[in-house]
Amino acid sequence: MTEPSTTRAPSAFGSRHEQVVFCHDEASGLKAIIAIYSTALGPALGGTRFYPYASEQDALTDVLNLSQGMAYKNALAGLDLGGGKAVIIGDPAVVKTEPLLRAYGRFVQTLGGRYYTACDVGTFSPDMDTIARECDFVTGRTVEHGGAGDSSVLTAFGVYQGMRASAQHLWGNTSLADKIVGVAGVGKVGKHLVGHLVDEGARVVVTDPNADAVVALTQSYPSITSIADAAALVREPLDIYAPCALGSALDDEVVDVLTAKIVCGAANNQLAHEGIEKRLAERGITYAPDYCVNSGGVIQVADELEGFDFNRAKMRASKIFDTTLGVLDRARSEGVPPSIAADRLAEQRMHDVGRLRQIYLPR
Repeated sequence: MTEPSTTRAPSAFGSRHEQVVFCHDEASGLKAIIAIYSTALGPALGGTRFYPYASEQDALTDVLNLSQGMAYKNALAGLDLGGGKAVIIGDPAVVKTEPLLRAYGRFVQTLGGRYYTACDVGTFSPDMDTIARECDFVTGRTVEHGGAGDSSVLTAFGVYQGMRASAQHLWGNTSLADKIVGVAGVGKVGKHLVGHLVDEGARVVVTDPNADAVVALTQSYPSITSIADAAALVREPLDIYAPCALGSALDDEVVDVLTAKIVCGAANNQLAHEGIEKRLAERGITYAPDYCVNSGGVIQVADELEGFDFNRAKMRASKIFDTTLGVLDRARSEGVPPSIAADRLAEQRMHDVGRLRQIYLPR
């Protein structure tokens, strides 16, 4: 195993990352990058994404963006945790092995607790158990090993709370009964979100490239309807649009035709480019910032660090309602888009609480 190398690599946000570590173990085939954006609030927490990037530069760009996003998400969620992320380069269906995951775990261990890893695209709770055989700084583990298991449950619950808060902000009450909600993506998070919406009496329309997932969901909830694809869904008469699949769901074409008055979904990085948040505001569409409403999952895995208790984690995730309402109210009072208001709140907490680290504590 080769030694990790550290660089202050430039990113789209400037050279503001505290640490970027390139990890390479030739024998197992491991090629990974760990990015720590901020530890102002505590150890950096963020998942490990296992993905077949076209190039190392693509992987670096992704991990830098994702790690900053985690810093803001953790800050806004009220966690005493900083933000980091890791990516493993390769197709997990082809190259994921026990030696590779354990080699990765040893690299995480070299950071001495500055970074805690968890699940993300291409990694799952059993993978975290394997990594934990070489590393003390792992969360998102299986229930059998004292972990939280599937974090999509509280991710969906948090999005649902954000949706209720958005309704309160726009319409004056939290009820989603009879509201037409379009859900794009009914995978692990989307299907749980649909359950919450159906239970409240919303009229749900779904779409997903996986036809089997749609069929299974319509069998579980006969009242919902489906539509061909997301491009068609956004043109349907909707009250609320919930992007729960890939990022960049809100581009110029979508925003121009979107009928919904609220956008609130689980997908990460929903805004396709800088400035699209202003276009949403111009069209009178209330956007609940993605990293605000989808933080239930990180709240769930962070709870493991205290010894996981589902009810305690759910209670913490329920506060996403208050956080979302606070973001939307601040956006209105300051005359800025909600994404800007959310950033300001996160940055303010990182500054105000992080400043306390300057106060010397004797050991």
